This record gives sequence, structure tokens and C-alpha cells, in this order.
Amino acid sequence: MSTRRPAQPVPRQPRAKDVRSGERRGQDVRTQEVRPPDVRPDPSWGLERRGPAPARLDDVDQRILAALADDARLPNNALAARAGVAPSTCLTRVRQLRERGVIRGFHADVDPARTGHPLQAMIAVQMRGAARTRLSGYLQRLAELPGVLNVFLLGGAHDFFVHVAAADSDALNEFVIEHLSTDPDVALTETNLIFQHARASWY
Repeated sequence: MSTRRPAQPVPRQPRAKDVRSGERRGQDVRTQEVRPPDVRPDPSWGLERRGPAPARLDDVDQRILAALADDARLPNNALAARAGVAPSTCLTRVRQLRERGVIRGFHADVDPARTGHPLQAMIAVQMRGAARTRLSGYLQRLAELPGVLNVFLLGGAHDFFVHVAAADSDALNEFVIEHLSTDPDVALTETNLIFQHARASWY
């Protein structure tokens, strides 16, 4: 999804009969230059288009995924009981889900506040026009910055949402200035503090 500015109307050239009549009268008839409309670059130009087909999941797969999303450390016997299948079947299903790319990995849910980063913020970033052809690479660059928890590529007024955790407001301000505001590819940023966060129960 992309946002484009309305195309500017293209100036009409003089009709052929007007040119001929002007020539007959000895007038200086000139053709007006027609310029293409000013169109904002499509954000998708800088992206790698990848669209894997959705995997077919039955009820057993859904129960396994829901249980692992809630607690990825469940032993196989407990996971099998939650899914309603035999342990051997559960083990095979989990392996197949990983091989098919449905389960991408198992991660620890770390509390940023416990690691000395209690202040969280969502930073909206808008890129300059020339940089919109490199959004995919910039996405990876943002994800590698210290303190970044998540990066979202958007369609709309902003190009990215950057979810960060910082030690305090001074550290947050330093992050924005050092990594975003001074970047020549960045047009503007908007920082929004996060007061509360609730983890969704769906996957």
C-alpha cells in the first residue's frame, strides 16, 4: 500500500488547427513543454517482494501454535496433552511446522525495564524522496541499532515505526538525534512515549 500525491494536470498543447492558423497569420506559435506529473515514489520500490503461500493448518496445528506462543518451554508431553495428540505425533507436527517456516524460532521474552531500559517509545520516521528506493536496506539498518525492539515498515504518511527502549528521556533523545535526526535520508521524526503494553494472546 502506498500513498501518492495527486497528479498535477498536464497542460494542453495547442491544437493542430490553431498552429496552422497561427502560421498563416505569420504569428510565432510555440509548442508548450509538457512535464510529467510530480508523483511521490512508491515505498514498495525499495522492497524485496516476497510472498510465501499461506501454510495449511488443521486444528491440531493451531492448538500447538497457540500453546507454544503462550509458553515455548513446554515439554513435548505437556504440549501433546494441550494439543490432544500422542507425544510422537506432537513431536512430528512441531518438526514439520519448523520445516515449513510456520515456526520461525523460539525466543525469550525479555523485560526491558529489568535490563535498565524502563522507558519505551514508538518513533515515527518519514524518509526523503530519494531514499524511498532503499527502504528494505534501511529497515535492516534500523533493526540493528542498539535499543531497538521492533521496526515496522508502513504505508501512509510515515515510512517506519521504530519501537525502542531507553534508560531515560536523555538517552531516548540522544538516540533520536544520533541515529535519525542527523541522517540526511530522514525527513522528519515523531517520538511517542509508551505508557503501557499488553501482549496479545494470539500467536
